[in-house]
Amino acid sequence: MAVVIRLQRTGKPHQPYYRVVAIDKARAASGRPVEVLGTYNPREESAGRKVVLNSERYEHWIKVGAKPSETVSTLVKSAKKAAPVAK
Repeated sequence: MAVVIRLQRTGKPHQPYYRVVAIDKARAASGRPVEVLGTYNPREESAGRKVVLNSERYEHWIKVGAKPSETVSTLVKSAKKAAPVAK
């Protein structure tokens, strides 16, 4: 089973809201995911709340061979930049 990490659109018409999911590559984009890893709300004003991601589970799926889509990898990079660094 080849797993990919991609966005799954939910929400109302003209009000997009996405789930970041680990899903079998052969399944449809709206199919049942293996695991929901987080959310992405493009309409959110603050950059810190646009992407909510369980980074431990994301890293787990990357380690077991899941390939993130280009969009997801870009979102994760921007979320890591926006996240405050703990001292």
